[in-house]
Amino acid sequence: MGGRGRSRTQRRHFAQGRENVWKRPKSDPNPDAGNGNGNGAGNAGGDASWQPFATQNLAFDEYYKGQGIVSQEEWDAFVECLRKPLPAAFRINSSSQFWMDIRSQLENDFAKSLQAEFIEGDEVQAIRPLAWYPENLAWHSNFSRMQLRKNQALERFHEFLKLENEIGNITRQEAVSMVPPLFLDVQPDHFVLDMCAAPGSKTFQLLEIIHRSTKPGSLPKGLVIANDLDVQRCNLLIHQTKRMCTANLAVTNHEAQQFPGCRLSKSQFDTSEMGNQLGPCLNQLLFDRVLCDVPCSGDGTLRKAPDIWRKWNTGMGNGIHGLQIQIAMRGISLLKVGGRMVYSTCSMNPIENEAVVAEILRKCGGCVELLDVSGELPQLIRRPGLKKWKVRDKGTWLASYKNVPLSRRGAVHPSMFPSGSSVEPVDHSVELEEEHQNGHATSLEDPQIQLDEPVTLVNNLEEEVSTFPLERCMRIVPHDQNGGAFFIAVFHKVGPLPVGTLEKHNSHREKSSFHSDRQSDEAQDKLFEDVRTSEDISTNGNNKKVAEAALEACEDGPQEALLETDSRNACGNDDSKEAEAPSEENDGKAGGKRKLQIQGKWRGVDPVVFFRDEDVVNSIKNFYGIVDSFPLSDHLVTRNSETTRVKRIYYVSESVKELLELNFKVGQQLKITSVGLKMFERQTSREGTSAPCLFRISSEGLPLILPYLTKQILDASVADFKHLLQYKSIKFTDFVDAEFSEKATKLLPGCCVIVLRKDNGDSSNPNLVHESPIAIGCWRGKASLSVMVTAIDCQELLERLLLNKVG
Repeated sequence: MGGRGRSRTQRRHFAQGRENVWKRPKSDPNPDAGNGNGNGAGNAGGDASWQPFATQNLAFDEYYKGQGIVSQEEWDAFVECLRKPLPAAFRINSSSQFWMDIRSQLENDFAKSLQAEFIEGDEVQAIRPLAWYPENLAWHSNFSRMQLRKNQALERFHEFLKLENEIGNITRQEAVSMVPPLFLDVQPDHFVLDMCAAPGSKTFQLLEIIHRSTKPGSLPKGLVIANDLDVQRCNLLIHQTKRMCTANLAVTNHEAQQFPGCRLSKSQFDTSEMGNQLGPCLNQLLFDRVLCDVPCSGDGTLRKAPDIWRKWNTGMGNGIHGLQIQIAMRGISLLKVGGRMVYSTCSMNPIENEAVVAEILRKCGGCVELLDVSGELPQLIRRPGLKKWKVRDKGTWLASYKNVPLSRRGAVHPSMFPSGSSVEPVDHSVELEEEHQNGHATSLEDPQIQLDEPVTLVNNLEEEVSTFPLERCMRIVPHDQNGGAFFIAVFHKVGPLPVGTLEKHNSHREKSSFHSDRQSDEAQDKLFEDVRTSEDISTNGNNKKVAEAALEACEDGPQEALLETDSRNACGNDDSKEAEAPSEENDGKAGGKRKLQIQGKWRGVDPVVFFRDEDVVNSIKNFYGIVDSFPLSDHLVTRNSETTRVKRIYYVSESVKELLELNFKVGQQLKITSVGLKMFERQTSREGTSAPCLFRISSEGLPLILPYLTKQILDASVADFKHLLQYKSIKFTDFVDAEFSEKATKLLPGCCVIVLRKDNGDSSNPNLVHESPIAIGCWRGKASLSVMVTAIDCQELLERLLLNKVG
């Protein structure tokens, strides 16, 4: 079932993140319509005030022409595609109860009915499955998001997308953003880390994959940890993943480059105790798969975020290069030997892509290899990675680190170049001394490099060529498949990192602009607002100036880096910005101060507490007749340290339980913002407090626990089931089926479960629940049954029954 309870905070941030950036805000003083290539298809609603952003940036053109990311013959088609709004795309949740019904509806209904409405004629399909995505589960629409909202002819399709997305049966996501999780080759028993997860579309995709082969009432052995730096973005992440209704997810709030390793010391690791509970593998948090979708300049998302056109500058990519290396190296260190990590960006810039990949290979030696995945997803059109590129800084093209002026070596690093070589043989101390004696900076590089018009000299520079097999990387460009741009590299860890690899990384520091100092944190926070991860839909009014932030970051002096092997001290800063973030329940509320919660060392975060009140647990088990084969004990957690006042009880899988136990052992290094599947809720109404059991089964937890219930459960005919969905509350005497009415009156007051009876079902044994049942939670009152699911869930179920012509 879908569901369900969503906090106001999450709804507010989610709404803010969905602003239409193709429509110029009224406050924008510049109504310039650009060169007219914004594609007026988005103006289907006839809004005369709509104006597209200017879709041209000379610095962008010069830079990418110089880098040669596409051939000169393709340039016009490439830029023309970038100037058009991005077509909508979405993915069917493969773990949904109705995924086959939804796919059939798209193939047999909308694919045909929408073709007549398609603006450009019958030669192009209005909607079509993405050929490279398995089992026709991902779909591409040739309508932009604005067309879907404004065009009346598309209203039925748009309402379908909104409803199914809200329920969790589909996820609206950019097509290229769906690619990285597919190359991770995730299995149901894998431990997976999504390092920069918000807003959560890829996390949702990873959860689908690990849940795909599980049967009703069972859970996979693996887990997904979804991490993000920003508290508000974590709220988006929680909102997105709640639709999945999973017990195999934990959401954390850390800097990705400092993600804790939760390593137990030898003194902490008691084999006799921990060996039985956690197993020998969980003396440290290591992962089978890591998704490293790093923050980037985001110029691959120009089609859905056209405001980037006016902000774009070379400093954006140069400024975030160091942070990207740090995050990727931390991901490699958290990866198990034999594991796979995918590094990805939504940038086209080789400084953020191939240069980072080359630096990872350089630092890890032969312990990490770049996989050739050209044989996977053969229908996905991709291009090989670049072997050579240049760096552009302050309007100057630089082909080698030796060409970098001394005054700019705090911002331009050797890792940005294909060779990764510095100029160690040159005695810079002598040069610096001469500079100070002369009273100004004099550089020894070729003076030609300092001309005002360096673009004319691009072909004359002696370019470096990387010796690494960077052609194994993948570049996806917009005009190949009418989508966005993306970069993907797949790493395989073949051996442990050499001793001192990360320490060496710290000592060299690359003079990166992004490290743990408070001053650089402020610059980093500015970049995080506008320099986005690949699936970030947030383009709201908090528009900070990326260009200035990036250039300011580039010009910062050398800072300290923190990238520890075991990360035992990585999250120990109690007065850090993240640690002081307000809890979700208290965010945005005025007055009526709530008691400050503490989760281990993390202030302002609700604690995670194992719920072990045997009286309450036994009352729940006895009331619902939960069979002993369902592992209930030691799998229940709450977010309230006062267990006598618990309102919600969450269920966690075996793998998440082990993770929590490990986290307690290491002093709660993980700052957990969300964990588990909401299973039981305290009934607070007057009628509820008088019921034999104070806790009702939540809609989210019902599909998991349903096969294990033997009491308070009835199967209903199609007619009575539809009436419950339609009228929400029905008196016992008004049910069509007299036998059902009689059984309903015999239920104990309180929560009960009503299951839709199959035509061939055995009504004589209501406790025998069939696979993939359709069920809803209800409340057995004094004289009636009332449904306890949301109106949107009722609507979706009714439509699903009508489409399948049930009854």
